Amino acid sequence: MKPILILGGSGFIGHTLYKELAPFFEVKATYYTAKGFRKNQNFYPLDLENEELSALLREVKPKLIISALRSDFDTQIDAHNLLCDYVKKHNSRILFLSSANVFDTFRHYPSYEYDKTFSESVYGKIKIKIENQIMRLPIGKYVIARLPMIFGKQAPRVVAFDKAIVAGAPIEVFPNTIINVNSDSRLSQQIHYIINQKKTGIYHLGSSDLISHYEFVQLLINGRHKKAGRFKQVFTSNQMRYLATLPKENKLPNHLLLSYSDVLNDCTILNTKKPL
Repeated sequence: MKPILILGGSGFIGHTLYKELAPFFEVKATYYTAKGFRKNQNFYPLDLENEELSALLREVKPKLIISALRSDFDTQIDAHNLLCDYVKKHNSRILFLSSANVFDTFRHYPSYEYDKTFSESVYGKIKIKIENQIMRLPIGKYVIARLPMIFGKQAPRVVAFDKAIVAGAPIEVFPNTIINVNSDSRLSQQIHYIINQKKTGIYHLGSSDLISHYEFVQLLINGRHKKAGRFKQVFTSNQMRYLATLPKENKLPNHLLLSYSDVLNDCTILNTKKPL
């Protein structure tokens, strides 16, 4: 079988996916500046600015491309144009890690897979532009996985919380923003299932229940540090705003569903699983 190629494999989510998938598939991945990956023969350096992507695709010949890339707007658009062209011409598929931020304009309710996307942020606009590129492919050629806020024991935002607690600095929270969440470990299991079952289309991969951003961060801090933190409450409006994506059409089996309490546990309970 041709390999899976994870673009952005040295990042937080990309590397979690690599560790989840590598025991079961032939997996190749890319890194940009992370020196720790240079000795791993399954990792390739990739600088999108230097037109290395085409050469990498010719060398690896991936059956599935997982895009967890991060870069500036124009570079990402150009890269995904190239990826879509490759997928269209070869026996290959793409799995794009998108974001709940494709719905980050003011909303009074959660968003579902086929709701109209609309974003006011640069990040959300990039994701929408790439989604639209990918959805021009035949449906069997792609998966768009929209992710909520991702947490985990070593998640960058959780590490930032830890540093703020140690420094006694306030943590910025949004009391009137309603979210759902996921953890890196549970997300990787969900992606594994989608790949294994050859699923296609748009998936919303977050907790089944919702919570305010402020309350969730409070619970997370209490669970990790056994004490309350200092918070700076930020109100983006006088009304409740939903930045939450729920599934309606493409649902996962029950054993892969989760609650925000599961995500809190993933952040606070020691992981006894040995690293791969």
